[in-house]
Amino acid sequence: MTRSRSGGQPAALHFLSAGAAKGLVTALVGPFQEDEHCRLSGDFGAVGLMREKLMEGQACDFIILSQKHIDELTRGGLLDPQETRSLGVVCTGVARRAEDPGVAVGDAEALARVLSQAPEIYFPDPEKSTAGIHFSKILAALGLDRILEDRLRPFPNGAVAMHEMATRGARGAIGCTQVTEILYTPGVSLVAPLPAGFELSTVYAAAIPKAAGNRELARRFVERLTGEGSLPLRSRGGFDEQ
Repeated sequence: MTRSRSGGQPAALHFLSAGAAKGLVTALVGPFQEDEHCRLSGDFGAVGLMREKLMEGQACDFIILSQKHIDELTRGGLLDPQETRSLGVVCTGVARRAEDPGVAVGDAEALARVLSQAPEIYFPDPEKSTAGIHFSKILAALGLDRILEDRLRPFPNGAVAMHEMATRGARGAIGCTQVTEILYTPGVSLVAPLPAGFELSTVYAAAIPKAAGNRELARRFVERLTGEGSLPLRSRGGFDEQ
């Protein structure tokens, strides 16, 4: 068990995580806290926001971001290149409310039709989240960005967007975010990954900052998160192997 130097109080582990990994991290936190007699706390959100928090000096023992952002922070000297582990690849997908009829988005024409017919469209931050930035480009490419402007419902991250769609969305509402955020949200169902020509696959990784305060404990959690033991959980949650 891991205890603080002062005695019986459990050690604290702080993290910053992309919303795409929220379901996976949440599933592992409880067992890890019991095994290690520690306490984990942290923030989930758009990758750009989590990157900014680290750069601004927020306490962080491990961070989960897209590989692109991990590489940028490593080059910037904030992350240890020897302390980075891949979580897997996540596709960006289309979602519907679980109670609504199924729809088809197998090609660009079908996707445009489904979006055009949706009374509301839920998606993550179009400036700081991987899926939100990509989805904004899709709307522009389909010529729907201005047409659907009044129906767009952006939220800070995909998990929040999917929760809002499940609990407040109108009948026929459509969402777009990382598949992991869709699969882990009760009340929404995955329609399909984005069709050819619009697909997006994002590699996510966990890393330990050079300024981590509890490096050894962070290593053990990252190992549990990315090791072979979590492969079934990752696979069920939408993480594919590279």
